[in-house]
Amino acid sequence: MSRILSAVAWPYANGPRHIGHVAGFGVPSDVFSRYMRMAGHDVLMVSGTDEHGTPILVAADAEGVSPRQLADRNNRLIVEDLQALGLSYDLFTRTTTGNHYHVVQSMFEVVRDNGYMVVRTTRGAISPSTGRTLPDRYIEGTCPICGYEGARGDQCDNCGNQLDPTDLINPRSKINGETPEFVETDHYFLDLPALAGALSKWLDDREKSGTWRPNVIKFSQNFLEDIRPRAMTRDIDWGIPVPGWEDQPSKRLYVWFDAVVGYLSASIEWARRTGDPEAWRKWWNDPEALSYYFMGKDNIVFHSQIWPAELLGYNGEGDKGGEPGENGHLNLPTEVVSSEFLTMEGKKFASSRGIVIYVRDMLSRYQADALRYFISAAGPETSDADFTWAEFLRRTNTELVAGWGNLVNRTASMIHKRFGHIPDPKDLEDVDRQLLDDVEAGFDEVGGLIRTHHQKAALAAAMRLVGEANKYVTDTEPFKLKAPEQRDRLGTILWTLAQVVTDLNTMLSPFLPHSANEVDLVLGGTGEVAPMPRIEEVTDLDVTNEDGSPRNYPVITGDYVGYPTWERHPVLVGRDVHQPHPVFHKLDDAIVEEELGRAGA
Repeated sequence: MSRILSAVAWPYANGPRHIGHVAGFGVPSDVFSRYMRMAGHDVLMVSGTDEHGTPILVAADAEGVSPRQLADRNNRLIVEDLQALGLSYDLFTRTTTGNHYHVVQSMFEVVRDNGYMVVRTTRGAISPSTGRTLPDRYIEGTCPICGYEGARGDQCDNCGNQLDPTDLINPRSKINGETPEFVETDHYFLDLPALAGALSKWLDDREKSGTWRPNVIKFSQNFLEDIRPRAMTRDIDWGIPVPGWEDQPSKRLYVWFDAVVGYLSASIEWARRTGDPEAWRKWWNDPEALSYYFMGKDNIVFHSQIWPAELLGYNGEGDKGGEPGENGHLNLPTEVVSSEFLTMEGKKFASSRGIVIYVRDMLSRYQADALRYFISAAGPETSDADFTWAEFLRRTNTELVAGWGNLVNRTASMIHKRFGHIPDPKDLEDVDRQLLDDVEAGFDEVGGLIRTHHQKAALAAAMRLVGEANKYVTDTEPFKLKAPEQRDRLGTILWTLAQVVTDLNTMLSPFLPHSANEVDLVLGGTGEVAPMPRIEEVTDLDVTNEDGSPRNYPVITGDYVGYPTWERHPVLVGRDVHQPHPVFHKLDDAIVEEELGRAGA
């Protein structure tokens, strides 16, 4: 058994999340975490809503509400959506908690005191019309390196190079299009050059492990070629105050600094809420513990360079030395698991232009596992992928309904009609043994692929076995075995099918947890083979509202102890099987035109 930290990217709370977001961070992390628990590992899966930064301020201003009011509303929407999707977080929290503020500020102080935060005078962008500072991400222009016209003030998404707003050609505000003014201002910078040696060694070791996706490791190593200090504070009035600069309330820690520290703060909050405040250390201080970070490709640099550099600085492992703080020596990521982008009908998701499918809208019309299946089977695992309604319809109807759902339904229907319970097998024939052996061998194949983040191949392998089981029904023709002297053979075939469906349900449960419970019910079980997350209303552990009242918020959590282990579990002969109902809903062809019309396509 290993301890596994499943560190899931923090969705930004400036609005509800769309299916492209959960294709990158949500479903892949949950499939992995569910499997690893079933394989006997001690998993801690954490995340939360990222609630600071300029986009929150801009959205709040547009609605005439405070940033906290906007964050509160969107936090709840996101919590409800991710719980409905079945994401099995041990704790999904938020970045506006007192616990998070304390962990972030203490992390900053240690990195600073170890010499890896240095003050520099730089030129900051100001909006001429409002006098407000413009963060780097709210300035765009032409990249001076590759000529891409949509480069941001902190990074060019086309060539991947880090930028400063002053580097851009023809810079303009993304808020109102005006040309920003640049004024001198002091900021703390993370001294990445002083950490480059340690960072390079760590990345080289990760490359030698052979576990990272090639695009992720190469992208990360390329950044070392032009590494330079990076600002970790901002001129903004919504965020975490900078330790030592309390007399400058307009300066806050950069939202990305506080967001990545969230993996640690959420682990600490989880431990505090369990009644064992030091329990988090088993995942962060034990060098044998493993950590996997899940996100979309636009966040690679923050998880393979910035966050590891901050951890190295905290541990005192850069050129300037230093000592860890109260949290002790912290583990660096074992692997950064980055997905590519999901597009919609050939177009990049863009909420402002109506090119979007929100998770909530999707789940209001379709089964959660139909979406999970599409993402797992056709999502952006190692290359960009396109969501189309025609392909969603096809995969749902031909693979889920006609493939897996049909196998479950006709197995249960025949058992119910001919026996009423799972029959006792008699003499197995070669065809029965072959199917049973093939399916049992699938545990090693499918599990190995999930463990190494080849989820599309894992799901394909499981569905191939579904196809073999359906062929077994066609070949053995149990529906024709009606004579009394054929009853023993019929019972053997149906027992074989019950065992195979049970095995396949176990194998598919990380991908399809909702339907896994329904399939278990269909075969006479309790319907509790895939523990599901729940929403709890909690009170902030450290701070209250301004009027002294408790500050409450929702979290996702769960008791994930009811998993069957990742292996064959013999079916219970004699267990009653009732007339089944279809587990998956067949979709009408008309939904394609309806959905395209709804999106204005």
